[in-house]
Amino acid sequence: MSRLFLRFSWVTLVFIFLVVIAGSVVRSTGSGMGCPDWPKCFDQIIPPTDISELPPNYKEIYLDKRIKKLHKFTGILSAIGLNDVAQEIAADESMYKEEDFNWKRTWTEYGNRLVGFIAGNLVLITLIWVLVKYRRNRLLVGLSFLNLVLMAFEGWLGSIVVATNLLPWILTLHMLFALIIIWIQIKIIHLAEVKNNRVKIPRLFVNLFYLAIFFTIAQILMGVQVRQAIDFLVAENVDRGKWIGNLDTDFYFHRSFSWFILALNGWLFWKNKSLHIGLSTLKYIIAIILIEFVTGVLFSYAGMPAFIQPLHLLMACLLLGIQIYSVKYFKFTRESLIR
Repeated sequence: MSRLFLRFSWVTLVFIFLVVIAGSVVRSTGSGMGCPDWPKCFDQIIPPTDISELPPNYKEIYLDKRIKKLHKFTGILSAIGLNDVAQEIAADESMYKEEDFNWKRTWTEYGNRLVGFIAGNLVLITLIWVLVKYRRNRLLVGLSFLNLVLMAFEGWLGSIVVATNLLPWILTLHMLFALIIIWIQIKIIHLAEVKNNRVKIPRLFVNLFYLAIFFTIAQILMGVQVRQAIDFLVAENVDRGKWIGNLDTDFYFHRSFSWFILALNGWLFWKNKSLHIGLSTLKYIIAIILIEFVTGVLFSYAGMPAFIQPLHLLMACLLLGIQIYSVKYFKFTRESLIR
């Protein structure tokens, strides 16, 4: 495949990462409801900068629109057998409250949507490019199409996030599909690259490497659960400096599990050097995990500063991305790790 397509695929991946980070900035700054409607913002392509640009009854206008979308969503949940969940959402009084206009939060959310729009169009261009030049590669066509469908679904899910007033489990689902999109985009890059520089890797090493990837995904999702707990504390107006003291066992398990992840990847790094396997990406993996530890310490002992949260998530997503990318170097061998 052409070098231009490979570079374009990398740019697309960068923008997908930017979408995840932009979403984290939105969440850490409490800007999720900065735009009360979707896909426009206050029914405008370019959002307002002052409340004078909005009608006096703007809260009632956008609350009515959101309630209509909320009813459609609960109807979908009921139709697929999640009637209890639908009723719980419909009965939640927080769903029927509209926030005051705040131009900083509005433009933060708008920036998130703008990055998402660019990423979505890059994924669309990728599919068109593949259909025109590489349509014989069925796997590439299938992955490109699937990624576009998932990006569209993520956009719709983003509208549901707004409609449900940042319902925590919807945000978790939003994050899970973002990780799947990252995985697929990296696979597209694998297919676009020339397959070379493969190294012989013992089967046990490979299996433990895949286990490390699974643990990274689990750790990210556990982190999302911790973030959910923080969202409840925010809703209760708990001071940021007191968040840690009010968190339950999910936070402490998430923090302790990071030591296990470091140990497993540290073992892989050691075996990679001692057996001269030559998997160069492991040094970056260890470096990112150590950065994660530093940001985690700042979380615990520096009052959870807002700027650390996007960095913490970025490092986690980069860790997963490098691990997935490393798979392309695998060439299996039956040699044992223990000699």
